[in-house]
Amino acid sequence: WPHELSGGQRQRVVIAMALANSPKLLIADEPTTALDALLQTQILDLLKSLQKNRGLGILFISHNLPQVRRYADRVMVMQAGRVVESAISAELFAAPTQAYTKKLLQPFAPAPKPVLPDSAKAILSVTQLSVRYPRHQAWWGGITAWYQAVDNIGLSLRQGESLGIVGESGSGKSSLAAALLRLTPAQGRVVVLGRDWLALKGRELRSARAQVQMVFQDPYGSLSPRLTVADIVAEGLLAHQKLSKQAIEIEVIAALREVNLDPDTRHRYPHEFSGGQRQRIALARALILKPAILILDEPTSALDRHTQGEVVELLRRIQADHGIAMLFISHDLAVVRALCHRLIVLRDGRIIEQGDCERIFQAPQKPYTQALVADLPA
Repeated sequence: WPHELSGGQRQRVVIAMALANSPKLLIADEPTTALDALLQTQILDLLKSLQKNRGLGILFISHNLPQVRRYADRVMVMQAGRVVESAISAELFAAPTQAYTKKLLQPFAPAPKPVLPDSAKAILSVTQLSVRYPRHQAWWGGITAWYQAVDNIGLSLRQGESLGIVGESGSGKSSLAAALLRLTPAQGRVVVLGRDWLALKGRELRSARAQVQMVFQDPYGSLSPRLTVADIVAEGLLAHQKLSKQAIEIEVIAALREVNLDPDTRHRYPHEFSGGQRQRIALARALILKPAILILDEPTSALDRHTQGEVVELLRRIQADHGIAMLFISHDLAVVRALCHRLIVLRDGRIIEQGDCERIFQAPQKPYTQALVADLPA
């Protein structure tokens, strides 16, 4: 069933549905957004092969510019509903003429990551963590087979550190996040700020949750359309603290300013904002409780490259200012490289490589990691 598949696996099912009737024209609207780098290449190679062998026309809509450069014959750049530039792909990427196109093509600024002092203490320690889901249920209700989503993982995270988690779709990244958030049952040992995280219950767990916050992948689906921005950002305060309306409003205004949003926007609704602005709202909601650990699950996958760069810069500044530890889950290797100090590579729920982020990108040791980073732009 669809709910049993990862986001990337579900996207592949949708692509298969679109190809089932052998169409002459395929409109592919962000067809690889939810996929890891390896699967993106495989899917687009397949579409390119179909185009060549069957004369298939493809309208490829994407914010992934390296993919557009590699697979598109011609490119049209749109801004505010209008075409601002159109050219053969090689010509446009070699010499863009419009300021907007040049801005889109700018790489992430090579700003330094916040420096970690040697004395930075570990605030998250994970030992032998495992997560499994029922794969098959017998007619009498017993579970006869299990799917091992996370298999005996160990990791640590220091104050002020960014730890990247990468791997193909279905590798266990989101299951790991769900386990750390206590949203799914897990076995093993997790220590957060010196406390046995998996043993906490009731009020003690409810209170401790304020220290571990989450920013979800989809900025369009993770914000309630029925709530104003002020109500959304204040959700954590209402759950964890007893404050007056005036005190809550002060905290909301401060959180919005922290993520570079005008405080006057607090009276508006999510549909009035762009994807990047919505993700800033989600970030403000997580930061308002001043957590020690921030888990970000694909927070930039739905954003264009320029907006991704803005979010990366914002996260760098917040981490430098507040010393928040970040667990950054993503299949966008360029974003991970720009933000993270250390890197863990997952495959089939297991860690196959880990270490200094830049070292792994420059000299990956495992064949799987080498394949994963092969198409990363220089």
